[in-house]
Amino acid sequence: MSALTESLGFLASRMRQIGIFIALIVIVLLFQVLTDGRLLTAGNVSNIIVQNSYILILAIGMVMLIIAGHIDLSVGSVAAFVGAISGIMIQSWGTPWWVAIIASLLVGALVGAWQGFWIAYVGIPAFIVTLAGMLIFRGLTQIVLGNQRITPFPNEYRQLGGGYVFPQLFPASASAAEWITVGLGVIALIMLVSSQLKGRISRVKYGLEVEPLAWFVAKLAFTGVLVLGLTYLLGIAPGSRGTPIVLLVLGVLVVVYTAVMNRSVFGRHIYARGGNLHAAQLSGIKTQKVDFYLFVNMGVLAALAGLVFTGRLNSAGPGAGNLFELDAIAAAFIGGAAVTGGIGTVTGAITGGLIMGVLNNGMSLMGVSTDYQQFIKGMVLLLAVAFDVFNKRRSGGRRATPKSWAVVDKAKGDDKPKDTGKPGAPQAGATTPPAPEAPAADTRVGVSGE
Repeated sequence: MSALTESLGFLASRMRQIGIFIALIVIVLLFQVLTDGRLLTAGNVSNIIVQNSYILILAIGMVMLIIAGHIDLSVGSVAAFVGAISGIMIQSWGTPWWVAIIASLLVGALVGAWQGFWIAYVGIPAFIVTLAGMLIFRGLTQIVLGNQRITPFPNEYRQLGGGYVFPQLFPASASAAEWITVGLGVIALIMLVSSQLKGRISRVKYGLEVEPLAWFVAKLAFTGVLVLGLTYLLGIAPGSRGTPIVLLVLGVLVVVYTAVMNRSVFGRHIYARGGNLHAAQLSGIKTQKVDFYLFVNMGVLAALAGLVFTGRLNSAGPGAGNLFELDAIAAAFIGGAAVTGGIGTVTGAITGGLIMGVLNNGMSLMGVSTDYQQFIKGMVLLLAVAFDVFNKRRSGGRRATPKSWAVVDKAKGDDKPKDTGKPGAPQAGATTPPAPEAPAADTRVGVSGE
């Protein structure tokens, strides 16, 4: 009974993070019933992944910005601009497709550096800079393309956004594709379980807080079922097409950026900057440099999303990337990012993007018109942010970075005499009991008492 009570208590304390995964499961099961089983078919699952891949890529960069207290309204226009640049390079200049891809990513980095300079070093709010960027790069896209569409693109280029790994490698052998897909799924499962076990052992070794064992085992079992289920749908189920190339790209991005946010100094600085800017500056964090590199990173991810989208459509047009920024922002907030900054995860943003993708796909399968789809998605976003506000009020408005991180406190006044906590006992170094003072402000990095 004590283990059950402990697990329930942990679940209640983590309802914000766990709730989005529960919501995704409920939505999937609901549409699976409402669509008479058409949602979880091999072909449709592949469509959901491919159709939402560029939004998920943008959501990774967007949640990092939101955690740091920023936002980027220009990512859709930047994605369109980069797609147009790659089209001009390939079609007009005869550039090899792989050179065009590398150059396009560099263009995205330059765009991010341009916007990051104005935000980090000039001090213009990100909202204004990226709003201007949205207009600038949308206009540049139309200028570069001359309001015309560029098509077609080389087959190798198109594979990034709409290709499947194994039909290309084994065009005459479905069985080979199946076994390699299954092998990738098993490898992914082993890596996931081993990383979770290693992380738990490390936290126990250093005396850090860990989740209850029963909950940990249940989480691993559930995750394993999801990975194996996806493997079956992509590689074995009737109508399976193999593994989408963009899914491998997404997998690498999720692993890398999760490690960056959870295990690197830069990730800790991002949380610290968003949780309490003043405390982060007092602790010696170069917040300007953090902001600059965040927008460079967002530019690269926006460029990658533009390449994926262009490859999937096999064309670059002046209207590409329309409203991508809103979908990415919605994915981050639905995934648990706080509007005040300091809170959010990469996996949460991916989950939020999948929720939006499943909603779109499920409603389309049901024949729901686009106007009602927009209304429903707007309500989902509003409820997600309302849930965030409710949780913040219930917790007293405190925000904290992960407990595994050392708390840095270099604020002035650390050497002040401290109360012994005993009634009537004089403080150390004081000859007479001092008058009561207001408690010192909490200046820990990543913690805000607002």
